[in-house]
Amino acid sequence: MKPANAEQRLPPTAVRQPRAPVRWALASLALSTLLASLGASVATVGLPVLAEAFSASFAQVQWVVLAYLLAITTLIVSLGRLGDLVGRRKLLLAAIALFTLASGLCGLAPSLWWLIAARAVQGLGAAIMMTLTLALVGETVEKNRTGSAMGLLATLSAVGTALGPSLGGLLITGFGWHALFLINVPLGLLTLVLAWRYLPTGNQAPTVGRLRFDGLGTLLLAATLGTYALAMTLGRASFGGLNIGLLFAAIICGGLFVQVQRRLESPLIPLAMLRDRLLVSGLASSALVAAVMMATLLVGPFYLSITLGLPPAIVGLALAAGPCVAALAGVPAGRLADRFGVRPMRLAGLATMILGTLLLSLVSPALGIAGYVFTIAITTLGYALFQPANNAAVMAPIADNNRGVVAGLLNLSRNLGFFTGASVLGAVFATQLPTNGIAAASPEDVTNGLHLTFAVALSLTGLAWLIAAGLRVPERLRQNKDNAGQR
Repeated sequence: MKPANAEQRLPPTAVRQPRAPVRWALASLALSTLLASLGASVATVGLPVLAEAFSASFAQVQWVVLAYLLAITTLIVSLGRLGDLVGRRKLLLAAIALFTLASGLCGLAPSLWWLIAARAVQGLGAAIMMTLTLALVGETVEKNRTGSAMGLLATLSAVGTALGPSLGGLLITGFGWHALFLINVPLGLLTLVLAWRYLPTGNQAPTVGRLRFDGLGTLLLAATLGTYALAMTLGRASFGGLNIGLLFAAIICGGLFVQVQRRLESPLIPLAMLRDRLLVSGLASSALVAAVMMATLLVGPFYLSITLGLPPAIVGLALAAGPCVAALAGVPAGRLADRFGVRPMRLAGLATMILGTLLLSLVSPALGIAGYVFTIAITTLGYALFQPANNAAVMAPIADNNRGVVAGLLNLSRNLGFFTGASVLGAVFATQLPTNGIAAASPEDVTNGLHLTFAVALSLTGLAWLIAAGLRVPERLRQNKDNAGQR
């Protein structure tokens, strides 16, 4: 006979989460991912209009984008740890509310610097949303469906990236620049209602031990990441004295951060965690492939407009091909990871990316737009296969009290890959251009730059494959997959 209190001893998801609420909970996580991604991409198309509206230079108006990205990059790990300590559901709800409020403040901004400050606050909310959605997947869906859930999040992230420029153009044309940010208010409120209603409440702040938030470590890590990100982005592919100084400051702050983490009882990032070879391989390969994907966004527009001579509208459509492939492939890729295991899908995704970057390093202008889009589609398909499997492989064996910080590290590795790829691969591309700038470049110059850039990207993708191939999935992951198959 079943004891009267047997239901109380079941995991919270088993008691409170029938199938329909699980779907709505996952929908709230997916919408959070979409909002964070859309917030980054929708503003880029509005920079010329904002420069005119506020009588600002490009150097000033670009901070509308940089403030958002820097807030995410510098704080994403610390906020993941904060979620581990205070409760991830509670912090995610606060983040969605903060993001929604900041979006309203952006849309009502009376000055450029008001807008930039509100964008930084919006980036703070987005950082929490990006991190905790990954961490909350394990509390929302069954273990044997983790890959599918990760694929859905990857799909919505790609949808936000692809949708941003086109949606932003429509909003500006119909309603003005204010609509770029005000569109997030109703979406944010819908996400907040779904998350509050359906996210499982089983995660609470840990009670074992005296865990405290590492304020000093947070400041040092933010200083390290902020100076590194600025070193990689300022100067537009010219690495001058300011960049070197910022990079040197990042090294000093990073060294101080490591020393502080070694001495604390409750550090922001337990350094012993970095002895986990699966975790380190997942972070390293994530950063490498992110750098490669940044190259497609960085070099592609110049190849399409200068070498192929396409008008801006067609260039925009061609650039949307990659995110569209990622959006379509995300959920199926996650299901394949559930079906065949995360290690085979990581390797298959990276192998597909190797093929794509190889073709990009050889693509001929004679093939026109179809040749370029085909090679980009293969590269992006590989990324779409890799990302859900890699995220699932990294997150599945992590203890509950460290899931937030590891999710933060995953997002951080991707962002650092983007920054580094923009700087390093941008510099590689620039070596093939005339010294008097891109405006004087011939179609042959741009083609040579594309080929050299993706030859380097090919080596980075090959290195990521070697890293992933050298490590196997822990026994716990294999057991979860076997148990899922038995059920």
